[in-house]
Amino acid sequence: MFARAVVILTVATIAWAGFVRSSEGAAPERTHVVQPGDTLWAIAIEHYGGDPREAVWKLQRRNGLDSTLLQPGVELVLPGG
Repeated sequence: MFARAVVILTVATIAWAGFVRSSEGAAPERTHVVQPGDTLWAIAIEHYGGDPREAVWKLQRRNGLDSTLLQPGVELVLPGG
């Protein structure tokens, strides 16, 4: 009985894994050219919903930024999702 339950659970897990896809790559990456006066906070609010703090962190990480200071003319990659 126990072995049968393990087999059923294993088959169900494999079937479920075949249908589940990560949502991280759902939206394509875009770019944003920094304009005078732009801030990461404002860019996050403009392009992402929800709490902008997470979007600011993602923008910094994706673009290799050590600071939140931006230079006009720099092209930022906006992570999808």
